[in-house]
Amino acid sequence: MSKLIAVLTQQEQLNFLLTNRIPRRWLTQWMGWFSRIENPFLTRLSIALWRIFARDLDLSEARKQSFASLHECFIRELKPGVRPIDQRASVVISPCDAIVGAHGRINGGTVFQAKGFPYELGDLIPDQSLQEKYRDGVFVTLRLKSSMYHRFHAPVDCQVHGINYISGDTWNVNPIALKRIEKLYCKNERAVLQLDMVDSEHSITLVPVAAILVASMKFHCLEGDMDLRSRGSNYLPCHASYSKGDEMGYFQHGSTIIMFATSHYTFFDDIREGKCIKMGEPLLQT
Repeated sequence: MSKLIAVLTQQEQLNFLLTNRIPRRWLTQWMGWFSRIENPFLTRLSIALWRIFARDLDLSEARKQSFASLHECFIRELKPGVRPIDQRASVVISPCDAIVGAHGRINGGTVFQAKGFPYELGDLIPDQSLQEKYRDGVFVTLRLKSSMYHRFHAPVDCQVHGINYISGDTWNVNPIALKRIEKLYCKNERAVLQLDMVDSEHSITLVPVAAILVASMKFHCLEGDMDLRSRGSNYLPCHASYSKGDEMGYFQHGSTIIMFATSHYTFFDDIREGKCIKMGEPLLQT
């Protein structure tokens, strides 16, 4: 047993060094360029190598099976109907395919990225009114692996009137890094989307967080992509209405979405850390 623990520890250390002790910004920008090269042979080879390193990559649900570039495969759409939406009015669905990470009640304004690694709402979300709104509320961390479906959808019927895009780093957001780097999510490139819910006193906010190889997000309510060239804290007004399950945008590779909700909400009983959840499945309820 001690030998197994030693091996796992060494693997964690190697993973951490490979993904976080390298020129993250340069590698992320290079990956963005490389993934968009449209060459049939290179695309097939890249996807084949991706299958080797991500053995759970499943393209059988994709709307199409042939891709012009690796980027096109990353942001693939799904066949209609493969993600049923729970339409119950009291239910908040998962906005994406993900692995459930840290989640639970917010202790005043304190949230946990991993056991023993707290951060304050104010470190992640600059809007003070939102910080107050989610005091003693609930949060859930949804990690999108690189092999997963990368598009995210509205968890409720809502409107979005603006997006606050915050420049930052591109640390890996895998579990190993979360246990070692304090306030990691607060350091990374991220966006804050307040979902305005019609005729409801409840509130939900999504915070998509970028990571190494994926510091680029697309929001359908905005022109162009948001990426490492988007300097500063940028509040970008927009006007978009979504029904539950409507597509809102996508990551260029895979990353994390942190959902915040007011104290009116509770988790479904089967929500636990490590659970794989699909977009459209129930996550919270009133």
